[in-house]
Amino acid sequence: MSATAQEPGQAVQHGLHWRLHLPTVPEALASLLQTVVVALFLLTFFLQPYLIPSESMEHTLLVGDFLLVNKQIYAPADGLSRWLMPYRDVVRGDIIVFHHPQPPFLVKRVVGIPGDRLRIEDGRVLVNGVAQDEPYAAFEPAASNPFRDDFPATVYTDPEVDPLWWHQMQSLTRNGELVVPQGEYFALGDNRNHSKDSRFWGFVPRSQIVARPLVIYFSLTRPSTTDVQQAPLQAADDRLGHDRQLSEKLTGFARWKRIFHVVH
Repeated sequence: MSATAQEPGQAVQHGLHWRLHLPTVPEALASLLQTVVVALFLLTFFLQPYLIPSESMEHTLLVGDFLLVNKQIYAPADGLSRWLMPYRDVVRGDIIVFHHPQPPFLVKRVVGIPGDRLRIEDGRVLVNGVAQDEPYAAFEPAASNPFRDDFPATVYTDPEVDPLWWHQMQSLTRNGELVVPQGEYFALGDNRNHSKDSRFWGFVPRSQIVARPLVIYFSLTRPSTTDVQQAPLQAADDRLGHDRQLSEKLTGFARWKRIFHVVH
């Protein structure tokens, strides 16, 4: 008998030993229940998924990005929140998720906090007289819009501007600068020429800010209506072109490199 051969009794014992380590049905159900409870706890109090539906935050966030957001960071700083997750107030440069009438949630970047004096000159943001360094801002081609690019405007030139906001903006403008009142925030989309934001409908109340994006956990490939479209390259060999098309269909439905990308 070879050195590796096993007696029949030994094989039975090994199989019995392996089966004894399998979880029973009650143990498996208990483990599943624990996982569900933890997931529900996180989704209820801390994390929540969101889908980016528009191009207003390109190229920081793309259409088809799925976000996990931190719902606790801007919550009231009671004892529980201080112990579980760090709390802080909204600061300039934060990307925020907030309640909005249409759609019910929006994602924008804060550029003005309470007390700031803000203006926009030729698309460039100045806060308290200082031009801001905004490497995330994109200026994709768009029709000229003096109201959008030079803010606050003195003439009502854009019909998409909320009339109530227009009157409020005039009352808060001092020496060509918009003064952000207490409890309010001024937010812009990173895709500055293709974003309906505080320039068009006004401030974001502090009470409406609910979360801050953390990470992109998945991203579906979706076309952007604001990008300049380029003609697709033609394959020199038709057979190779079909092979490439098949490969793109199998792998191209998602933006794999964006998965687990931290949002800044």
